[in-house]
Amino acid sequence: MKQPWVTDFILLAAIWGASFLFMRWGVVEFGAIAVAFLRVTVATAFLLPLVVLRGHSSLLRAHWKKIFIVGVINSGIPFVCFAYALLSITTGLSAILNATVPLFGALVAWVWLKDRPTAARIAGLVIGFVGVAMLAWDEASFKPDASGLAPGLAVMACLVGTLCYGIAANAAKRYLTGLPALVTAAGSQMGSTAALSLPALLYWPAKTPVVHAWLATVALGVVCTGIAYVLYFRIIERAGPARAVSVTFLVPVFAVLYGVLFLHESVTAWMLVCAAVIICGTALSAGLITMARWRGKQL
Repeated sequence: MKQPWVTDFILLAAIWGASFLFMRWGVVEFGAIAVAFLRVTVATAFLLPLVVLRGHSSLLRAHWKKIFIVGVINSGIPFVCFAYALLSITTGLSAILNATVPLFGALVAWVWLKDRPTAARIAGLVIGFVGVAMLAWDEASFKPDASGLAPGLAVMACLVGTLCYGIAANAAKRYLTGLPALVTAAGSQMGSTAALSLPALLYWPAKTPVVHAWLATVALGVVCTGIAYVLYFRIIERAGPARAVSVTFLVPVFAVLYGVLFLHESVTAWMLVCAAVIICGTALSAGLITMARWRGKQL
């Protein structure tokens, strides 16, 4: 707990765990694209004045192209993917799939940045993706359910979103290092707002959403996006992308808890087994635990 990023890490996990709950409440009224657009728009409205007040406007103007591109990959696309998934699968399941972000982060770093992993990290990648396959197989039906959507497609959407997170984390470390977390967070939401504006206009709901959906979406934008991404990019600066994306280990704990308390969702034994396999694999792949340390504990 002496590490300066640990408090941010735990707080971020609790906030992002709540994002699945707020997305669920919002998406049933707005639809996936509109709720994602409102999320990044509200976050932009919250963050941009802070950038101006801190005197960082010139930094944002100087680096806006790189920040906007990273933002679309890190926010625009994943937010749509997870909102779509929550129309047919539970918040707990989507959060467990979200825990694969470090797997994709390590894989992207290997392929793109030539950051060759150790044997233990390769083993972690294999174990983690086996856990994903186990979980996905249980939801592999591509026939529409009561929601009119196929759970298999929802699982695939979650995995596309986590791949984008992994790409964006490495891109932020490579191209945005040295920029204040507030500038990166605000610019990324601005880029996503611009990218989603036209699709949101085309898919805006015909019926006016109810009040609690609006409130959930505002909370999603201000707390789960605006404040959360300041914390996230600050962790990347202080502890690196591997530790930053590993926050997804804790997110399912909070997401499952919120889902049980507020949505009365059930948690199956199979989900817990798969979650344990995924978390073990991601911890190895991110280098948070090593085979030597594990053997030492066993002895």
